Amino acid sequence: MCTSTLESASPPDETIDSRMTKLQHRSALRAHSAGTLAAAVLATIACACGGGESGAGRQPSGYQGSVSCRGCHEHFYNLWAPSHHGLAMQPFTAEFARSEVDPPVGEIAIGDYRYRVELGGEAGSLREDGPEGRREYRIEHAMGGKNVYFFLTRLERGRLQVLPLAYDVRARQWYNTTASMVRHVGDLEDEAIDWRDPELTFNTSCYSCHVSQLSTNYDLETDTYHTVWLEPGINCETCHGPGGEHVRVCDEESCPEGTAIISNKGFSAAQINDMCAPCHAKMWPVTSTFQPGDRYFDHYDLVGFEHPDFYPDGRDLGENFTYTVWLTSPCLVSGELDCLDCHTSSGRYQFGGDRANDACLPCHQSRVRDATAHTHHAADSPGNECVACHMPMTEFARMRRSDHSMRPPTPSATIAFESPNACNLCHDDRDAAWADRWVRDWHGDYQAPALHRAGLLDAARNGEWSRLPEMLEYLESEQRDAIFAASLIRLLEDSGDERVWPALVRALEEDRSPMVRGSAATALGAYLTPGTATALLAATDDEFRVVRIRAAESLASYPLELVAPEERSSLGRAFDELIAALRSRPDNFFSYYGLGNLHLGRGELRQALAAFETALRLRPTFVPGLVNIAMTYARLGEADAAETWLREALEIEPANAAAHFNLGLLRLEEGDKRQAEAHLRSALEAEPTFAAAAYNLCVLLAEDRIDEALVWCRRADELDPGNPRHPYSLAYYLLLSGDPNGAIRVLRRSVSTHPSHVEAYELLGTIYEEAADSAAAIAVYRQALDSGALSENGRRLMQARLRTLNAPLE
Repeated sequence: MCTSTLESASPPDETIDSRMTKLQHRSALRAHSAGTLAAAVLATIACACGGGESGAGRQPSGYQGSVSCRGCHEHFYNLWAPSHHGLAMQPFTAEFARSEVDPPVGEIAIGDYRYRVELGGEAGSLREDGPEGRREYRIEHAMGGKNVYFFLTRLERGRLQVLPLAYDVRARQWYNTTASMVRHVGDLEDEAIDWRDPELTFNTSCYSCHVSQLSTNYDLETDTYHTVWLEPGINCETCHGPGGEHVRVCDEESCPEGTAIISNKGFSAAQINDMCAPCHAKMWPVTSTFQPGDRYFDHYDLVGFEHPDFYPDGRDLGENFTYTVWLTSPCLVSGELDCLDCHTSSGRYQFGGDRANDACLPCHQSRVRDATAHTHHAADSPGNECVACHMPMTEFARMRRSDHSMRPPTPSATIAFESPNACNLCHDDRDAAWADRWVRDWHGDYQAPALHRAGLLDAARNGEWSRLPEMLEYLESEQRDAIFAASLIRLLEDSGDERVWPALVRALEEDRSPMVRGSAATALGAYLTPGTATALLAATDDEFRVVRIRAAESLASYPLELVAPEERSSLGRAFDELIAALRSRPDNFFSYYGLGNLHLGRGELRQALAAFETALRLRPTFVPGLVNIAMTYARLGEADAAETWLREALEIEPANAAAHFNLGLLRLEEGDKRQAEAHLRSALEAEPTFAAAAYNLCVLLAEDRIDEALVWCRRADELDPGNPRHPYSLAYYLLLSGDPNGAIRVLRRSVSTHPSHVEAYELLGTIYEEAADSAAAIAVYRQALDSGALSENGRRLMQARLRTLNAPLE
């Protein structure tokens, strides 16, 4: 077969679009940090937002404080006041210091600094000795108390900051706050953040689950807080709404239950669970207006098992705040169980001692009645308690938590994924294989479904897409778990396989879970076609707010002229909700970063600049923001400004792959191929799996180093098999190198996996035409038409090629 210059085929182009950072790539709406994160996963997690906050500059109206409840509800008040809810935040006083903490022993060194807590007199303080000399920080508040106490001090501009030393209640010792929060997860790079980091600022990160009726009163212009709250701790009105009118009416006349107050006695199990979730979830806040009785997914999205703080089987690894795992519990899924079945409204567990197994009544009466037959443990042993096997306790950052999935022990998952299991948490002198033999002997092979879905999630995390058919089958299975399904969807985008998109459209249109539908909406933003856009436009009118705003987010770059007039109103409303969500936390730099990405996707470049500038004013060292503002300037044609921002990013993070990549593209556009090559190679050195960098290096080198270019084209195709440009370019350069048979093999594979990519059909047919094999060329063009995947323009092109060969169209 002959070679050809292929004048009718299009040569590959360099990627001139900016490569946005991975943080932006996932979603404009990211979760905020709970203050327990290291820099490696900065600003991707939230613990809780409580019931929201009032508008800036005013106290919420109608609230009276818990003391107003005491007159009529003395018994409940006395139960609440000493509870962990009632004492979630306390003033640090001399009495607190005497009763709750032991005096410290010596200093604790953290880097170049030494810290010591000083107790005495009416207040405590923390002494810091470092390169700048000695400083004293007054301890003003104590948070927590169930496992640890964190302490707050007041810094400049009204910031309440978590101090670098905390107190372990059980061990009764002082310790390094942020060092305890470092994750040791596989190859995840993690390090302790500085205690002054905004992630540990109370006003920004952790306020609404430790105090009640809070107003941050944040002033963006001066970056200052004037934060106030009605009372510390989680009070009655957090769960019952403002009580002012209730108190007034009940003081003046008879007061039937529920008068002018939110009563949860009529709540469904789902409403009870949703009421507790805001303070017990790792999530993305969507609004700051949640009230008891509202639906969770109208105000928050939820972090799933795609996150490395979970093992692949869904067991806790880092701190996850219960709700994600709780939603996988068969007891919850049945609709028969809610938080208040086991806990009081003040958070206490209701069962213990001789009544330990009563928590599982009446649903599991036969097993509770004869527990030893089920547990195979002695009647008076801890192993005979239901929670010992179904809710085992694990620990992270010195905080203990029980596994609320309530699933039985799965030692086979410990063998496969090193996740904890209840058997070996007690029998720590034995291994998981020993435990696995016993549970199989006692209860058979009940572990298989859990092991199967964990294996799918682990494969998706690691990019092992040979199991993709199983993953897609799981998504549509009647037995699918919503959290596992949503987590898989959030990972599937990286597969680059076109089989994913129809499955995600079906999930968006048909799945009963708003978390699954919202995840599908986000993922489909990476594949905007007329078909996926139709599904996303319909989703902007979904029943749940989280689905609507995720759909709007994915449609940010979709041309409005392609939207039918009757669909524009729901799209406009969804966009308004999305922007409101991004503006709901005006003190959070990541909110402005997300807003900038949204404007950038919509081509609103000046608005994008303003949002990125605000994000960087709040967080000057935020490298993803520096990269994305640079690319905004690049799109405005201001290359010098773009380069300035990229070089600033590289000063902060010299090995940042996105900054090197985009700087390489700038140099390429200016004709400086030597510098472009150097930056592309630096990007690949920093991130060897960077497919776009490999592709652009291939195109750059093809002019005079074709053999090395082919190496990088193959690498790009391996790294991102879902991008049809990669096999097309590989085939094109194979042809130029004198290997038409290799080009044909690549193109044959490409048209089977990317049936909508008309350029691959055209190049393949052209090769056959120039080899005088008209029959093969005709077969290729007809295959393209028969695929049903081509756009109208693509169909016309294939029909024109058939006419050129005097072949019938049918």
